[in-house]
Amino acid sequence: MLLELNQIIVPPGQQLLLKNVSWQMYENILSELGEGRAARINYYQGMLEIVTPLPEHEIGKVMIGDLVKALLEELDIDFWSLASTTFKNEAMAAGVEADDCFYIQNEAVIRGKKRIDLTVDPPPDLAIEIDITSRTRFNNYEALGVTELWRYDGQSLEINVLEDGKYVKSNTSRNFSQFPLVDAIPQYVEQSKVVGRNATMKAFRNWVREF
Repeated sequence: MLLELNQIIVPPGQQLLLKNVSWQMYENILSELGEGRAARINYYQGMLEIVTPLPEHEIGKVMIGDLVKALLEELDIDFWSLASTTFKNEAMAAGVEADDCFYIQNEAVIRGKKRIDLTVDPPPDLAIEIDITSRTRFNNYEALGVTELWRYDGQSLEINVLEDGKYVKSNTSRNFSQFPLVDAIPQYVEQSKVVGRNATMKAFRNWVREF
């Protein structure tokens, strides 16, 4: 007996792994579940992961995304945030949905595009993952060539940069090399829990201007 997708329930904070999933099956699952779902779906060489985030996961995602946007605005750098857009490449047998992602150096290349095709378009310059309930796997991001990946576990920020096709942990961001973000981002996320979002964003913008 075969299971239908609508029979599978993944509780918040949990993940479901399916092995031996073909590319066509992956495409069918994406199509059947649609874009308005809460779950995020990642794929790498036959392994499919379905994750349903917790509310605290979403809080971290939104706050860090807002801090990155504020930083780019203060630096007067054009960017495009594509949030949890599905990025996939059949030739690489990889697909990923980041918690948030940004085109920065390559913003002009994809400006105005309604669909991103990684067979011809570049991948995002920065992807952000909130690893509160599960730890992000590097494989699909490496395969797709995402040059920088941040992982936040609820307390600390880990920056990984792509070198020779593999991620290497770094103390600085390639996109924002002049700022000590490994320390600053977690501090401002924690500050937002005490003084609120608006006060935190004002303080962060002042910090960027004065740095």
